[in-house]
Amino acid sequence: MRIAIIGAGLLGVASAYYLAKEGHEILVLDRQSGPARETSFANASLLTPNHSFSWAAPSAPWLLLKSLWQADSGLRFKPHMNSQLLDWGLRFLRHCTPGRHRANTLAKTRLCFYSMAETDKVTRETGISWQRGSQGVLYLFRDRHELELNDRNLALLREVGAAIKPISWDEVVAIEPGLAHACSKFVGAMHGTSDEVGDARRFTEALAEVCKARGVTFRLSTTIDGLDLEGDRVTALKTASGPIKADAFVLAAGSYSPQLARRAGLHLPIYPVKGYSITAPVGDPEQAPRTGGLDEGTLVAFARLGDRVRMTSVAEVGGYDTSYSPENFTKILATGRELFRDGIVLDRAEHWACLRPATPDGPPYIGPTSVRNLWLNTGHGYLGWTMCCGSARLLADQMMGRATELDTRLYRYGRY
Repeated sequence: MRIAIIGAGLLGVASAYYLAKEGHEILVLDRQSGPARETSFANASLLTPNHSFSWAAPSAPWLLLKSLWQADSGLRFKPHMNSQLLDWGLRFLRHCTPGRHRANTLAKTRLCFYSMAETDKVTRETGISWQRGSQGVLYLFRDRHELELNDRNLALLREVGAAIKPISWDEVVAIEPGLAHACSKFVGAMHGTSDEVGDARRFTEALAEVCKARGVTFRLSTTIDGLDLEGDRVTALKTASGPIKADAFVLAAGSYSPQLARRAGLHLPIYPVKGYSITAPVGDPEQAPRTGGLDEGTLVAFARLGDRVRMTSVAEVGGYDTSYSPENFTKILATGRELFRDGIVLDRAEHWACLRPATPDGPPYIGPTSVRNLWLNTGHGYLGWTMCCGSARLLADQMMGRATELDTRLYRYGRY
């Protein structure tokens, strides 16, 4: 079978890998000049099944409302209005109940842990290197109420295998010696022992090379202008260089999936949530981070990637704008200086902003649609790196008609 995959990010390339293993002829298309040039380019670099809560929580509406007058909020809403946001927002609000938050969080967490095992399997099968760090991830708390609330919430994740525990400051310093000076800033910490760090772009680029060696074709710098349909099937993708025919099509275009799905007559409730990141060289190695973590007070994440440090922050609902200004990185830089002092050369930081494709409830869309030969692997939000390989495995199993290890109804398009 000839399968065309739209998107050469984490999800598209992982889908290509799993489907190529089945012996199919795979073509991957992307408008960018190389794999992992959009959301997967400079993400948080954290694989965190132990922190896989759904954003659609009872507290979310109030946090979004507060962000209108708190410019430094980690979760932000930039007022704008269009029909796509209105539809997505109403669906989001419907999922901000305790019961739905619980169900959606459990669905995400199951997929995350399943995917971590698949990521390890792919890494061993292929021998690819992605600056992997398996020492766990730290969660640092500045507010005692937030610490106690988080500990109660973690009981939910522990139902499906979360490996996260409170630790003392001495244990924090044993993991991250550079934080020894920061004891007075925090009231407690937790350690996600099965969480990891790693460079998503390096993983994607390396896996793309493995795919090429297995016969996968990549057509880059190619924009999809539309879809040709006959009845309930896609027959070809429209491009400037002519139609591209295939037997089946996989939509893995991240935040831009709804526009392409619409051309097939599908309404795909995904909206972009913007995030900002910096990547800077390691300075004094004694003060630099050694693994990964999240400052829960500032909502700034950090991850050590060889001789570099990645720092990220903000979930901003503001449309399809990927521009940024120096002010967008103020909190990230301030937190980096506060926690790691001269351990990171912040005046040499590279800046980046990307759009994370969020579903209203949290779990992604993986599987078939009402268009018989159009499949989805999109909508993973901030956990695309964590969910990547598991999602691709679920997609391949469904396309091959095999039984799956997870209940695919939890990730099916049209589930509500």
